[in-house]
Amino acid sequence: MSNKYDFIIVGGGIVGLATAYKLQLKYPKKSIAVLEKEQIIGKHQTGRNSGVIHSGIYYTPNSYKARNCKNGREQLVKFAEENEVKYETCGKIIVATTNEEVIILEEIYRKGIKNGTPDIQFLNSDQIKEKEPFIDGLKAIWVPTAGIIDYVVVSQKMMELLTNINSKSKLICSCYVESINNSELKTSKGIYSAEKIIFCTGLNSDRIAKKDAIKTDMKIVGFRGDYYELTEKAKHKINILVYPVPDPKFPFLGVHYTPMIDGRIECGPNAVFSFKREGYKTTSFSLKDSYDALTYNGTWKLFTKHWRKGLEEYKRAFSKKLFVKELQRMMPSIEMDDVVYSRAGVRAQALDKQGNLVDDFKIEEKNGHIHVLNAPSPAATSCLAIADEIINRI
Repeated sequence: MSNKYDFIIVGGGIVGLATAYKLQLKYPKKSIAVLEKEQIIGKHQTGRNSGVIHSGIYYTPNSYKARNCKNGREQLVKFAEENEVKYETCGKIIVATTNEEVIILEEIYRKGIKNGTPDIQFLNSDQIKEKEPFIDGLKAIWVPTAGIIDYVVVSQKMMELLTNINSKSKLICSCYVESINNSELKTSKGIYSAEKIIFCTGLNSDRIAKKDAIKTDMKIVGFRGDYYELTEKAKHKINILVYPVPDPKFPFLGVHYTPMIDGRIECGPNAVFSFKREGYKTTSFSLKDSYDALTYNGTWKLFTKHWRKGLEEYKRAFSKKLFVKELQRMMPSIEMDDVVYSRAGVRAQALDKQGNLVDDFKIEEKNGHIHVLNAPSPAATSCLAIADEIINRI
């Protein structure tokens, strides 16, 4: 059986659904199929991130990340307001606890100014205490436009809206792409075809690209991140987003304190190499995923360059005591019984052959197909702006 649509989006995460939604707004009479391999949308990266609305302060000026984050944040907040999706602009502080971190913090501030991040300002130790009495730091940046939201709820709302615009548009779950032949996709639920097909497949983007005969110089490697949660008796210690100064050699922002839209307060995530792309336990293992990663030269070059950092992260993944010790850098009063384990996520991170983590969005086109190959944080915040970038290529 053949299922013909005007557009097909493969991948029911936040980037895929934002693209489908924006396409439907632009072409209300065109039919769109969203194919999702899981039984529900947003099961992986979309549903397992920190739920933060970023403001674009960290990113290299004029990069895709910098441009799309600022634009995407504005669009996301407007979308939430217009469609009654709960969000909160609680603000964020980025806290330096050493003199070395102060130097990095000042560079982050300069990037923020160049990127047009609104109303950022430095805080001294006393001003940090005014924002967060339990946080210790030498210096911080206050980012008032940072916020929190539930990206699964955003995704569900986008799907609802696009099907309201055109009843012929459909979400097809449990639909796995087996092969790609020009305008046709052979899937676990039959043949689907469209003149334009857009692939937003996250943790599997390199494998789907390979099925489409796209040669890339990168491999997707998964990095698992564990989250702990503050107990009821400790929740009063955090009111806003509290981030450490990130290591500039890595695209990860460090273990941070995150108020969630449902009232919980999470701490995390760390970042450890994952032996399973969709594995959410410390012991998760996939022979296929491990073989893919460990037979790639770039993986070993990454390990060689950053083995010390990787070892620290692995120790912390298996030790609550070490995880709490990391949290104590910014909040010395936090104790072991103030936190309980919450959940884990896996981030899809493109890695090149030289062992460098690809730090920007990467989109490729071939024969009417568009592949989002790398969409790391802040892709969720930027989803509507990324959708615009994709649609401009059609």
